[in-house]
Amino acid sequence: MKHSGKARKAALKMLMVTLALVILLPVVGVLGWLISSTIIAVSVFIFLVWGVFAIFTLYFFRDPNASVPAGAGLVVSPGHGKVDVIDTLTEPKFMGGECQRISMFLSVINVHVQNSPVTGKVTYLKSTEGQFLSAMKTECATCNENVYIGIEATDPQREKIGVKLIAGVIARRIVPFVELGDELARGDRISLIQFGSRVDVYLPHSAKIKVKIGDRVVGGESVLAAFE
Repeated sequence: MKHSGKARKAALKMLMVTLALVILLPVVGVLGWLISSTIIAVSVFIFLVWGVFAIFTLYFFRDPNASVPAGAGLVVSPGHGKVDVIDTLTEPKFMGGECQRISMFLSVINVHVQNSPVTGKVTYLKSTEGQFLSAMKTECATCNENVYIGIEATDPQREKIGVKLIAGVIARRIVPFVELGDELARGDRISLIQFGSRVDVYLPHSAKIKVKIGDRVVGGESVLAAFE
């Protein structure tokens, strides 16, 4: 008889298709669960990484209040770091000639808010573009991007103190908080350098230096020099 068994074949075909769908459904479910689990795991990992980054960022941008020492003629450290250079150089832009320099390196774990070394007035402010050599190299002061803040002190009267904020390999943003003409008290916040950097302090020869190479200093607190 013609076409015998075709109906059964159609039924079997339908059953096979539906069976495949029935088998595929839990497979898709398992794959979906695996994908969703992976997405959840990746999301948790990313959140944990962000959490570590957030804690580091809050730690890095910490801004403690300085316990500013009292006394006449004191010059406190503008930065938190390690003194690695004490020398004499010629600085004509603000100091007007030969002066003393104290340079300190700020690592990524140091506080990066800077403080005014003396009470006085901002009479010089200049931003200079430059390179981004490692701040661990003392010669970076002459070629790296920097912001130079000149302060004419009122204690001691009319003495000039220069503060140069120097960018490094990582520190590529210097944010001065002051403008020309601003009146400052010793220990006031003057700037922020993001990540590892260097700060130079220029002093007249009449200042007696109170620190030595290797000393660790605290911004707004440690006495760098004194006018006696």
